[in-house]
Amino acid sequence: MNAITSPRRRPVRVAIAGFGAIGEAVAVALDQGLPGFELAAVSARDKGAAARRMAKLRTPVPVVDIAELEPLADLVVECAPAALLPAIAEPFLRAGKSAVVISAGALLQHDHLPALAAQHGAHISVPTGALIGLDAMLAAAEGEIVSVRMITRKPVKGLIGAPYLLEHNIQIEGIDAPMRVFEGTAREAARGFPANLNVAVALSLAGTGPDQTMLEIWADPALTRNTHRIEVEADSARFSMSIENVPSENPKTGRITPLSVIACLRKMQAPLRIGT
Repeated sequence: MNAITSPRRRPVRVAIAGFGAIGEAVAVALDQGLPGFELAAVSARDKGAAARRMAKLRTPVPVVDIAELEPLADLVVECAPAALLPAIAEPFLRAGKSAVVISAGALLQHDHLPALAAQHGAHISVPTGALIGLDAMLAAAEGEIVSVRMITRKPVKGLIGAPYLLEHNIQIEGIDAPMRVFEGTAREAARGFPANLNVAVALSLAGTGPDQTMLEIWADPALTRNTHRIEVEADSARFSMSIENVPSENPKTGRITPLSVIACLRKMQAPLRIGT
């Protein structure tokens, strides 16, 4: 009797929007082989520089404009400035495809995107990124969460240029002791620190929401790593978490961020999925 075999599924074609440190790390992982996926295209502001880096991959793919990505892929990984999120995600969502979003903070400014995904049967995924404990937060949110507080401490160079600091004329260059530069909600932090606090927004979306998640941000000249501490009080558990992330070549983000994207993709196709 002949064995019955299931037809082999076509790999999911992945587009990467943004070919900086994060996008390139994800592209390299896909190029080296991520079961069930294949790299299809990337977009970049500087196409010439991106093409030169792309040529180092085993199987180079086209470097195109953002508007050209959707016909080439089934899924887009957003690794670009937060302001570009709608231009990146909307074409994929309207086509019923998937978007993996790193700029979680931008989802608060563009809250039509989840509704657009629901309308067309598409999906938005937010990787864990530089944070731990999202599984615990998601579980606690099925009950009642009383309070969530997050304290973020970053090296000075990782915060320089943040809109909130510029708007409030907060000078952190040359400080010689830790300085609290912000205290407020995750929603406020997302507006004021769009390149820094996607972790806080992800935490808030998993838990009590961006207006109930409280946040402190400190600039610390003694630090070389981005650190986050989260304290949660819920009817099911009380827990605290802390993590120190090694910065990437971009001091505003950690090396663990692209690894989180790769893990997110791997989980989508895995026969055994660990975690909530």
